Formats: sequence, structure tokens, C-alpha cells
Amino acid sequence: MVANVLIMLMIKMAAASMPGSETDLIHGYGAGFPELIQNSCHPVGFGVRAIPPNISSNTWCLVVKQTQIIEIQQRSFAKLHHLRKLFILQNNILQSIGASAFAGLPRLSDVCISENLSLETIKAFAFSDLPELAEIEITKSKHLRSIHPDAFRNIVNLRRLTISNTGLRIFPDLSKIQSAARGFLFDLQDNINIEIVPANAFRGLCTKPIEEIRLTRNGIKEVASDAFNGTKMYRLLLSGNKQLAHISPNAFVGSSELVVLDVSQTAVSSLPDSILGGLKKLLAESAYRLKELPIVQRYTKLHIAKLTYSSHCCAFKNMHRNRSRWTSLCSHPEAKTIPAFFREHCSNSTSVSCSPTPDNFNPCEDIMSPILLRILIWIISVLALLGNAVVLLVLLGSRSKLTVPRFLMCHLAFADLCMGIYLLVIATVDMLTHGRYYNHAIDWQTGFGCKAAGFFTVFASELSVFTLTAITVERWHTITNAMRLDRKLRLRHACIIMTTGWSFSLLAALLPTVGVSSYSKVSICLPMDVESMVSQVYVVSLLVLNILAFFCVCGCYLSIYLTYRKPSSAPAHADTRVAQRMAVLIFTDFVCMAPISFFAVSAALKLPLITVSDAKLLLVLFYPINSCSNPFLYAFFTHTFRRDFFLLAARFGLFKTQAQIYRTETSSCQQPTWTSPKSSRVIYSLANTLSLDGKQEF
Repeated sequence: MVANVLIMLMIKMAAASMPGSETDLIHGYGAGFPELIQNSCHPVGFGVRAIPPNISSNTWCLVVKQTQIIEIQQRSFAKLHHLRKLFILQNNILQSIGASAFAGLPRLSDVCISENLSLETIKAFAFSDLPELAEIEITKSKHLRSIHPDAFRNIVNLRRLTISNTGLRIFPDLSKIQSAARGFLFDLQDNINIEIVPANAFRGLCTKPIEEIRLTRNGIKEVASDAFNGTKMYRLLLSGNKQLAHISPNAFVGSSELVVLDVSQTAVSSLPDSILGGLKKLLAESAYRLKELPIVQRYTKLHIAKLTYSSHCCAFKNMHRNRSRWTSLCSHPEAKTIPAFFREHCSNSTSVSCSPTPDNFNPCEDIMSPILLRILIWIISVLALLGNAVVLLVLLGSRSKLTVPRFLMCHLAFADLCMGIYLLVIATVDMLTHGRYYNHAIDWQTGFGCKAAGFFTVFASELSVFTLTAITVERWHTITNAMRLDRKLRLRHACIIMTTGWSFSLLAALLPTVGVSSYSKVSICLPMDVESMVSQVYVVSLLVLNILAFFCVCGCYLSIYLTYRKPSSAPAHADTRVAQRMAVLIFTDFVCMAPISFFAVSAALKLPLITVSDAKLLLVLFYPINSCSNPFLYAFFTHTFRRDFFLLAARFGLFKTQAQIYRTETSSCQQPTWTSPKSSRVIYSLANTLSLDGKQEF
């Protein structure tokens, strides 16, 4: 029994001796503080203008409250040799704590100065040569502007110093305290006018390792170089300093023992490398500017990280380290009841416990994780860019008259070119962040780049679908009204139609930038945010409109095919070729639209059937199909485009022979002997719209 008790005592002592152990925390006066004042302390109260000289020398607790005292004079309490606790509270006209005010109090252990609204200064040697003084608390004194550099001097047993909610503008001088107490706690908080932690700020504060330094909710903007020089501390809390943007890389030079760092709710954007190796706990919640962490190999002892962004936790996902500090005490069954001891000495290996954990929209992976996707996206983006750039160059550089089909083709090529730009941007960012995307995720997804890429893809997708529909409807209208020249679609009509298409596409692309859905939800910058009802309606509406456009295209091509199959309209041998070409046009649209629409609608209704990782496969293999195929189906495979291409190239001295062949060709369509004039016009329209000239091969 005695052996077990001794073993448990040894385990607890080992746990308590660990740096940053929770058992070392010092707490303040506690919940019984008001009762202590009321029941046990001698009061000096209302109307008193100076500390009365007739207070019993045996008084051990004194409360100076709501008096008319303007200044606590030198050695005001010198006769109270047994005084241990002193409270100076709510003295509204008290302006100064005089020099050597508390001198001659050898047993004084606790001083609390609070809610003195007019207090402005604490003079030299106010807290000097007090051998038993363990705790000083100076709080709720908004007009306290000055604490003399020699105010705190030679307080060897001081264990807690609290300065909070004051008007101080300069960091107090702590260099002469020279405490030798274990478990020291320095608490400086809610001092909104203190802006800089200067060099050597804590040198001379305590000769033993400081348990905790709290610099929370101040107005600190900068931690200077060498700020913690010569300081041994276990925990440093800088949380709540919302203007703290810079911690000097040399701020911790000369310091040691730091195991807990809290920079939550600050504006810091980087952490000094010199302290990372010893950290066991890192707190950086709501630190929105800390978008990049140092490489994980520097966190050699870290086991708890509470961060702002879930992507940063990906850095620690597979990070394991072996322990070599196993002791014989680990075999005792009670060892597991003390988590801190067991984790430090008895665990064979440890992983970093990190929060927040990555969600389904941002898994721990690169933008394009599989090597196949990384290769394909480059191939497809280059094809889309080159193909559509050539189409635009030929159409705009040709000397031929700008017809409605050519006008619509220019818009289609431009839309598909934008899609190529989007794919190229995604591929480039993936290449630049490969292997360390977790450190660039926030900058990318919340920055201008992702918003621009998302804008390009939504604009390109909607404009492409709209233009494809317009081209198909124009073909259907031309064929079904081949004999009605008065119903021919004019260029001014096409301009009105495309103005509508551009307006709709721009609106659809701009909405996620103003809060309707968001481009920042996923790494591929698509508007996948459907948390709000407005966002859900937006995403579903786009998908439904695209599906309706697909059915419109199918209906128009079916009508064209039925018109073409009339015996009076076309020869029988061309029927199969027309059907094949229409089937290819519809099939490419279907392959592009169907998978994306199906899975996107299910996800928009919050019933996802695939993960974001699978969605990236759709993005690369299906989403840009039209952008790559449209230049071939609507341009390269047509006789008219090839003619314009060779004629344009000939102007630069290229392909002169081919250009001459096209120049000699007749510009009019000859009527076959087996057709009527009416059917001739229908065939001519089909030849122009479906590119079924005699030299076309598909």
C-alpha cells in the first residue's frame, strides 16, 4: 500500500514538473474575496482624507475603500508590522501611490489596487524591498498613465503580478523585481494603449522559469526584437491583441522553455522559427492573417494545434514521432489516469491533435492530386486555348463578309477561350502549390485569383451554352424558312440576342462575388456553396437552364433531321451522313452536360453522390469537352473555315497553293439536275449549316 502511494506521488510530481503543466497555474483571490474583505479586514472608509495613525498594529488585513484620500503618502502603513493583505478600492479622488508608500511592511503578502478611477501615477519604490509580497493586482484604473521604472524593486517572493484595464501607454519596467519564486504568473491585459512589447521587457522579472506570461486583449501592435531575451517561460498568451501584426523574427532570441503559444485573435501573418521546435501546444484560432505555417518538420514536439483554417491541419495529418522517454513508472496502472504524464513519457508514438479538421469540400489533397489529372488538365487547357484562339484569329482576320453564323461563332470561340484560360489557371496554381497546397489554400481560395478563375469559368460556361443554343436555333430557323427571305435572321437580330447572352452570363458570373454562393468554397473555384437558400436557388437555376438549353438543341436538330429526310429535300445517300453529324453534335453536348448536371443538382439539393475529389475528375474529363470540341465541330471541319484559314495564311506567305485552289472555286452552289429549285435551297442551307459540302469528310 505504501509502495503504491509512493509511486502515485512520484507520477504526480513528474507530471507537475513538466513545463507548462496545468497543475502549476496560479489563480487569483477567488470567489471568497468579497467575504474576506467584509468579515476579516479592518475598514478605512468614507470621509477619511489620510490613513489614520491609530489603526492597531496587529491588523493583518486592511481595506481602504471609498475614501477622500488624494495620495497614499510615503510609509503610510509603516506601523502595521503584521499587515499581510492590503486592498485599496473605489477611491474616486485618489490620484497617486506615493514613493515608498508600502515601505516598512515586512509581512505584506498581497496588495490589490482596483477601481480607483482618478489614479494617475505610481511613484518610485512604491513596491520596494517587500520580502513576503507574493501578489500584486492593479486593475480598473483607466487614468493610470505612469508607473515609475523603479516602482517594482527587489520583490524576491512575488508569484503573481497583474496589471489590467489601465491607461498605461508604455510597457511597465519589470527589470528590477528579481523574483525567485516558482510558478510566476505575469498578467498584463486590457491595456488598450500599450502598443509595443519592447526589447528585454521581461529580463530581470524572475530568476526561475516563468509559468505564464499573459499579454491578452491589449493594444499591442508589435513585439520587438529581443523582447523575450533572457526570459525562461512555459506559456505565452498574446491572444486578443487584434492589431498585433508583427512579431519580430528575433523576438525570442535568448529565451527558452516555451511550450505553449497563443496568438488567437491577432493579425500576425507569420511565426518566428526559433521557438517552433520546443512548442507542444499552438493556439491560433481566429488568426485570419496567419495563412501560411512554417514547414511541419520544425514542430518537433508539437502535440496540440488549434488553428483558424482547416487546411493547415492537413500538414499534421500523417505526422508521427517516436517517443524515447519511457520510464518504469509507465507500467503502473495509475499512470494512464494522468494524461499529461502518460503522453509525455509512456506513449510509443504520438500524432498531432489538430482542429478544425478538414471538411468534405476541402480534403487534404492538392488541387489536382492524381498524376493523370495533372497531365490531362494541361493537355485539355492547351487544346482549348490554341483551338479557339485560331478560330478567333481566322474569323476576325478574314476579309469575308461578317454573316450571322460567323458572328455567332466568334462569340462561341471567345467563350471557349475563357474556359481554356480557367483550366490553365487551375493547372498553373496546382503546379506551383504541388505538395504544399495546405499552406497556400487560404491565400488562393480567398484571394483575387480564385475569384477571377471562378468568374471566367461561370461566364464561359453560360456564354458557351447560350451561344451553342443560339447557333442551333439559327440553323433550324434558316433551314425551316429557306424559301422565306423575309424571315431571314439579320445581323442586328443576332446582336440583340448575344447582348442578352452576355448580360445573363456576366450576371451569373458576378453573383458569387457578392455573396450569392461563393467561389472560395473549393480549390477549383466553382460556386459549390449552397448553405443559404439564395445560393441553392442560384446553383439549381443555372443547372436547370443548362439542361433546358440541351433539350432545346436536341429538339432543333431533330426538327432539322426530319426536314432533311423529306424525299423532296435531299438525296438518300446523304441521309446517313447528316444523321451521324447531328449525333456527334448532340453526343458531345450530352457528355459535357449530363454527368455534371446530374451530380451538381444532387449536391445542390444537399444530397451529394460524389466527393469533391471525384468532382475534379468531372471537371477535367467532361466539363471542358465542348470547349475543346467546338473549334473542330463548328470550324475546323467546315469547308468555309478551311478556305478562310488558307486565304488568311496566304497573306503571310504560307499555304499559297491551297489558297489558290480555294480562290478558283465557284462561290455559288450549283443546282443538281435531280432536285427542284425549292429542294436546292434547302440543301444549300444544310450544306452551309452542317458543312456537308462535297469535299467534307467526317
